[in-house]
Amino acid sequence: MDQLVIESGQSKSTVQRLFKGYLNDPPMLSVYPSERVNLLIDGTYFTRDLCLVLYRDNTIKFTQLYRFSDGERYQELKEDLENLLILGVQIESITCDGHRALLRAIRKVCPEVTLQRCVIHVQRMCRIWLSSKPKSISGQELRKIISRLHLIQTKQELSFWLLELANWDTGHHQFVHEKTVNPLSGKYWYKHKLLRRSFSVLKSALPHLFNYLDNPRIPKSTNGLESFFGHLKTNLNVHRGLSTRNRKSFLRWYLYFKNARRKGFS
Repeated sequence: MDQLVIESGQSKSTVQRLFKGYLNDPPMLSVYPSERVNLLIDGTYFTRDLCLVLYRDNTIKFTQLYRFSDGERYQELKEDLENLLILGVQIESITCDGHRALLRAIRKVCPEVTLQRCVIHVQRMCRIWLSSKPKSISGQELRKIISRLHLIQTKQELSFWLLELANWDTGHHQFVHEKTVNPLSGKYWYKHKLLRRSFSVLKSALPHLFNYLDNPRIPKSTNGLESFFGHLKTNLNVHRGLSTRNRKSFLRWYLYFKNARRKGFS
């Protein structure tokens, strides 16, 4: 504040009054109707009850829509997608981290849109469940396979990778599905549940994991959006004393100015 007073030549009370005026009257984003939009959709938390869900056009780096909520809720995500379509945004693809509520909303509102699961997110989750140093041979081999997931750039590379994964499944299927049975109750549980979970998540994501190979416009991960969130939070942390209401106003101004800086959107 002292630096702004010196640079502007205004009194501290005047500068504070200007900021108060801006925070009380934040701008609203305007949706930019366009064709073949490749959306990145993700949410980030600032506090437990403040989540920002962003719908960003990856091609022109333009935020088409955002929502403040306390989480990623099906009804809200469904409503947002419906509004984007009504306002003339023609969605070609959606890249997301696979949140259940979002996947359900996409299937409901725009099932014909190409869905791309974030490759990095799937890879990261599988690595967490396998740990950095798996004890079993099957875990070590699966981790090596998963470590090459983000490197696949061609259909030929994909074919070799899928063959390696299929061979792993054939060779370790019995081990992965080993059970321990309680002789009294008859109930059972899987001995290697984290290994099994890792493979299960990878297997379920496969149908939507490599659509970027068919269309170079489709981003294969939400890394661009995560980088955007990181920069946003760095700027917001400078103003840690803001109330929740003013924090939302700050975020609205930030998104507005980011959009305005894109060429053709002044």
